[in-house]
Amino acid sequence: MREYETVIGLEVHVELATKTKIFCGCSTAFGGAPNTQTCPVCTGMPGSLPVLNRQVVEYALAVGLATNCQVNQYCRFDRKNYFYPDNPQNYQISQLYLPICHDGFVEIDTSQGTKKVGIHEIHMEEDAGKLIHDEWEDCSLVDYNRSGVPLIEIVSDPDMRNAEEVIAYLEKLRLLIQYLGASDCKLQEGSMRADVNLSVRVAGTEGLGTRTEMKNLNSFKAIARAIDGERARQIELLEEGKGVVQQTRRWDDNKEYSYAMRSKEDARDYRYFPEPDLVCVHISDEWIERVRKAQPEFRDQKKRRYREEYGIPDYDIEMLTGSKHLADLFEATVALGSPPKKVSNWLMVETMRLLKEKEMDVEEIRFEPKHLAALIEMVQKGKINSSVAKEVFAEMFERDVDPCAYVEEKGLGANGDEEELEGLLKSVLAKNPQSVEDYRNGKKKAYGFLVGQVMKATAGKADPGTVNRLLGKLL
Repeated sequence: MREYETVIGLEVHVELATKTKIFCGCSTAFGGAPNTQTCPVCTGMPGSLPVLNRQVVEYALAVGLATNCQVNQYCRFDRKNYFYPDNPQNYQISQLYLPICHDGFVEIDTSQGTKKVGIHEIHMEEDAGKLIHDEWEDCSLVDYNRSGVPLIEIVSDPDMRNAEEVIAYLEKLRLLIQYLGASDCKLQEGSMRADVNLSVRVAGTEGLGTRTEMKNLNSFKAIARAIDGERARQIELLEEGKGVVQQTRRWDDNKEYSYAMRSKEDARDYRYFPEPDLVCVHISDEWIERVRKAQPEFRDQKKRRYREEYGIPDYDIEMLTGSKHLADLFEATVALGSPPKKVSNWLMVETMRLLKEKEMDVEEIRFEPKHLAALIEMVQKGKINSSVAKEVFAEMFERDVDPCAYVEEKGLGANGDEEELEGLLKSVLAKNPQSVEDYRNGKKKAYGFLVGQVMKATAGKADPGTVNRLLGKLL
């Protein structure tokens, strides 16, 4: 069989984090009861007029600058005409001729090294409603809450060659946008969606093959499986001497198979024309500069600074900077005087364990940096031992309790009176003469048994370091 090369470009739709929709004042909050966040504008009622949300332009501009794009300082909206039940106006207000940003790029890290992926354009548009298919009633229902939610569509160049590069590109975009605060980019809630344009060609040839577009991809794993599946399908067709048909396909992740939805349209099918109800947008030099100056420290810069400033391992740095929320929590705790490695350990071990156990997202962490700092200080000063600290942390994670107050209320503080602890140790040794004899005869397990008896007698509150020191002296 001939060698084939895969050529992939992405259309990434990102719902922006504005409180209201792009052309009206309706809420964009996720999870509202169906059709409760609507008005005449976002449901396409005759005579209603759109008013552009300035924050949408601000977010789109910020993402464009973060992805090294050129800015169209005069941009405009166009009508994309199509008929579908989730589109109440029978057209979508989008940007075709003069998008807000164009000709950018991001750099991704792959197993083959660093690669630059071009961004053809970024344009603003409104989202459509959502169709809900009721299999029991054999009907489809429509929820217009999402209709008019502001989107940016990030269109890449066909620069990616495999699923690894696609996932690296999406991860890079997601982190850039999350660091900007422009979107939460939750694939499971649809606030980040990717359509994959894929074709194959014989390795070494220059021309592009016939591409297909795959939709319904709501996780990175599904995207990777869809790419591998569609690549194999197209190669099989070509090897059988058949042609690939340009079409839109829907990926079924349960069956790991894509099926045709419709033949692929082009711009002429949508009969675009300038949106008559909106004026052109003028983006001044001052506006661009203000947005540029407000850009945060992104992950790549943060990683470099963590190495120099905190001296923690690269693995810790990768984990901490993988979420802006986690990075902010780390920095705020360290700023309160906690050792960076101690903070990192609590976030990467206990925090991640509880997140996984409770099936929570990192963004849902609610405990305050000052409480984590207080917990770490209590452990360092021997006021509580590590097992008690984990118990306190679990409560802190769940309810953001003040660890100092919780320890005092529950009587969990370590016994700091060495004289009293030494007396207790002598009592334990006196009650277990055989274990003392075994230890002196070289049986190491006897020492562990004696430590366990001491911890049992103190209800687990004694500091293990102090117990070991005193026990070693007495033995």
